[in-house]
Amino acid sequence: MIIWIAGAGAIVCLVYYGVILLYAGASVSYSWIWLAGAGFFGLLLLGEWYRQRHPKRIPLQVSVSIYTFLAASLTIFFVVEALIFWGAAGSGSENMDYVIVLGARVGDGRISNSLRARLDKAIEYSRKNPGTTFILSGGQSPGEPLAEAQVMYDYLLYNGVPAQQMVMETVSTSTVENIAYSKVMIDGIEERRRQEMQSKGPAVAPGPFLRVEEKPIQTGVITSSYHLFRAKETAEKWGIDNVHGIAAKSDWILLPHFCVRECLAILKDKLMGNM
Repeated sequence: MIIWIAGAGAIVCLVYYGVILLYAGASVSYSWIWLAGAGFFGLLLLGEWYRQRHPKRIPLQVSVSIYTFLAASLTIFFVVEALIFWGAAGSGSENMDYVIVLGARVGDGRISNSLRARLDKAIEYSRKNPGTTFILSGGQSPGEPLAEAQVMYDYLLYNGVPAQQMVMETVSTSTVENIAYSKVMIDGIEERRRQEMQSKGPAVAPGPFLRVEEKPIQTGVITSSYHLFRAKETAEKWGIDNVHGIAAKSDWILLPHFCVRECLAILKDKLMGNM
């Protein structure tokens, strides 16, 4: 049974790697993980084949340890994938104060399908919520001609989003930095607004009045559906309260790759304390 499963797994990984290359070329980051997956299943197949033919050469405790580890790893994988799909259901809410739009790679100055979907979602939200401020988050990584935020700004401006509704964050190069630097910008904007209100003096005539608590800031995050869970968890980790996820569409052909890659990224960020 295990031999058949391992063989099928190796074939699926190799076939899907070919699909990625034919559909999107070498531009898909970390596509090599499918070759690594094929190699893993291949080794599993050979190991099980050898164990069945030479059962006395491999101690029972070694076999039990290996398969226990594999079962635990598979359980963790499916749990994380369930969280990814659960997070992808985010639709946000209306009239949020800020919406952080997470960037994506813009090699050769061209907007990828993932980034275009995020920006189109921002355009849609902007038309329904003209009072929302968009934080366009993405710096300039090696190989990128411009900061991602600048490319995003130009695209949104061309498609009718008012310039005064957008703020660019051009320093970050990862999801964690996207969130952290966007939080700093939001705090700075709110501080300037408070100072302006104080400089204008009291809005009512002197006398008895009832103090009302300040309205909590409502913040949204626009990113690809598979990326939403990690983005929201990271935002909460970095002190952004009342955060809402807004899912942009994902390419269904590349979605399996993105979900597997996202699982590894979530485990890494969890271990590093980023979420």
